[in-house]
Amino acid sequence: MEIIYTEEKNISKDELFSLYDDAGWSIYTKNLQKLSDAVGNSYLTITARVDGILAGLIRIISDGLTIVYVQDILVLKQFKRMKIGTELMKRVLERFIDVRQIVLTTDNSEEQIKFYESLGFKRNSELDINSFIKIQN
Repeated sequence: MEIIYTEEKNISKDELFSLYDDAGWSIYTKNLQKLSDAVGNSYLTITARVDGILAGLIRIISDGLTIVYVQDILVLKQFKRMKIGTELMKRVLERFIDVRQIVLTTDNSEEQIKFYESLGFKRNSELDINSFIKIQN
């Protein structure tokens, strides 16, 4: 089984639906055109495909110089534990090695926390900083 990583933004709505639905991110799948446009307008999107199937994706919002925001990172459940998420994130970290801030927001699950800490990310509380978010419909 070969995993192919590619920079691509022109991903079919069906593939996006399958990936985001598998993750339980129904807020995104309610409007597939909006999701498709968001992916297309991202600074960078890297996909992982296994035998042609969209197995994972990382989506970046950035100015490319001073800040990188990891908007989405998803891996289909059937392909978890194959290091796809780790490889996607490593590709982003290598590409933006000279960017000072790489930021993300994630669930407060132990699995998520361990994953990001294993890649060198720190919680805001460890850095004595705050972050704020306003969720709108």
